[in-house]
Amino acid sequence: MMSALLISRTKTRLMALVSATLLTAFTVFAVSAAPLPKVPTTKIIAVGTVTPGATQEAINAVLPQEVRETVQLHLDGKLEQWNVRNDKLGVVFVLNMTNVEEAKAIFAKMPLDKAGLISFEFIPVGPLSPLGLLLNPPAK
Repeated sequence: MMSALLISRTKTRLMALVSATLLTAFTVFAVSAAPLPKVPTTKIIAVGTVTPGATQEAINAVLPQEVRETVQLHLDGKLEQWNVRNDKLGVVFVLNMTNVEEAKAIFAKMPLDKAGLISFEFIPVGPLSPLGLLLNPPAK
């Protein structure tokens, strides 16, 4: 078995390698002034913020149905992660979806959104595109 010290050192070295690789990729991008390679949208981040003026009573009234429908989204494979925000009232979801319009349509039907108690920002994300520059560095 590996000791805790060896595991810690391995993690530290791995993080240093990842950081150096990312730094190299971004440096290659900056020097080449080439546009970032296009990457597919593989996930959508949905950031929900409780709307100003929403009361706890109003939220509590629809929360049981909201939770049931959120669980169903998870069981349907559309919702990968669900997290609470630590900086203000709200949530952050990682969606197994690639179409922002579809995500907006689904969330618009959710009880908190329909009641005007939460609003969402949808952010399409994909693979870290500068890493592709390491595979095919620009000609000098």
